[in-house]
Amino acid sequence: MLNITHNLLEEGLLKLGLDEALAEGALPLLARYIEEIELFNPAYGLVKVRDRRELVVKHILDSLAPLDAIRRLAGSGRAAIADLGSGAGLPGIPLAICLPDADFCLVERKGRRAGFLRNTLAVLGLPNLRLEETEMEKIEAGQGFDLLVFRAFRPLEPPILKALARLLKPGGRIVAYKGRRQAVEEEMAAALANAEKGLCPPIARWELLPLQVPFLNEERHLLLFEF
Repeated sequence: MLNITHNLLEEGLLKLGLDEALAEGALPLLARYIEEIELFNPAYGLVKVRDRRELVVKHILDSLAPLDAIRRLAGSGRAAIADLGSGAGLPGIPLAICLPDADFCLVERKGRRAGFLRNTLAVLGLPNLRLEETEMEKIEAGQGFDLLVFRAFRPLEPPILKALARLLKPGGRIVAYKGRRQAVEEEMAAALANAEKGLCPPIARWELLPLQVPFLNEERHLLLFEF
């Protein structure tokens, strides 16, 4: 099983465009992270999966599918990136493993999941990764992030958009993992209508990028927008 996982991960990382050296460095950390999820998942209900292959494809590789886009958005400096509602550490931990030149903050309000993340961070020992056990609305003002990433997060309703805007540095971007294009377009239409009514900050521009997750035949998109 370990060899199968290693081969699946390695092939997936190469399909996503990682060079061989970076992929080789990421593989043992990703494998250790997968072991931690499997160890705690029965008690904590971190992810819904039937087997390890599904965990690798639908969660690890899915988290890394927009790696090139996030690398470009992060730029050449040391970007500050927050993973909101991190849960099991997805997508923040896989991204932090593969983007060692960016600083990641995992934001998780639920105590049990935060406990899992705290333990996992200690096991992985990544210097570019930290945890905030709180709601995103309660993060201290002034920290400021270049990018805010999230998967399976709350709908983009006015209170959420206000909280997101407060956490971004000037020129910062929202990077939201999404599924079907039609559903995302409907969600953004509602957000833009609320912005026009003055219920949330105005959205300066937005775009939707198609994503291809290795070994997954499901529709995935990356939603990017800024205030």
